[in-house]
Amino acid sequence: MVLEFVPGQPDLAKVDVSGVRRVINIGLLADDMPEPGEWVLIHVGFALSKIDEAEAAASLAFLQGIGQSYEDELKALQESRIE
Repeated sequence: MVLEFVPGQPDLAKVDVSGVRRVINIGLLADDMPEPGEWVLIHVGFALSKIDEAEAAASLAFLQGIGQSYEDELKALQESRIE
């Protein structure tokens, strides 16, 4: 979920990814910029598209259903915290 924009950096936003806060690039969404509170699909640090809350919940449920692989990836994400 988008939390806020990075001051002075119009292409960057702070997001929450399963409890881990990251700064991502939202420049690819210039035609339909997300607002704080909206959900985005992220890949390698770039927001690829806006998604609604139901789609975000379904995606998260799928990832959690993967089990240990998801847990390992989330742990690696938490350990590499970049802010």
